[in-house]
Amino acid sequence: MNETAKADWVRSALERHESSLLRYAASITGDAERARDIVQDTFLRMCAEEPAALEGKLTEWLFIVCRNRALDVQRKEKRMTPLTEIDLETRASADPSPALAAETRDTTANALQFLNALPPNQREVIRLKFQSGLSYQEISRVTELSVTNVGFLIHTGIKTLRQKMNTMERSAR
Repeated sequence: MNETAKADWVRSALERHESSLLRYAASITGDAERARDIVQDTFLRMCAEEPAALEGKLTEWLFIVCRNRALDVQRKEKRMTPLTEIDLETRASADPSPALAAETRDTTANALQFLNALPPNQREVIRLKFQSGLSYQEISRVTELSVTNVGFLIHTGIKTLRQKMNTMERSAR
């Protein structure tokens, strides 16, 4: 592959995956700056690979490298803080009314609080599925869990979140 084609491949991968990888790395590390470093390192490692070697599995490869790098950073620093501000900052705004915006902010904050209270494995697969848009198969390969286990963790986590949100709504009435 010539240099121009490889540059186009890298640019395309950056445009398509950078924001998802940033959210994913930040969900593991709890820090936006560390997440940027991890994603940058992930793309640097991708540049060292031959595009043909990653054909058809680039998304999985990027998430696996990003996950491993983030877990290395997390292990090194031995701490993980809950993620709330980063998720709120990366949400697209549709300019709702101030009242609706406040209600949405409260609901989102509660949902994130409940999400952060889930066990780490449930939290991770839910973020991969709904923030990063990965399939169960891709999540399975990224996390090294079986597809069945991924499905169970997502189902159990969503069920727990739904129960907590319903309980919160009933108590607010």
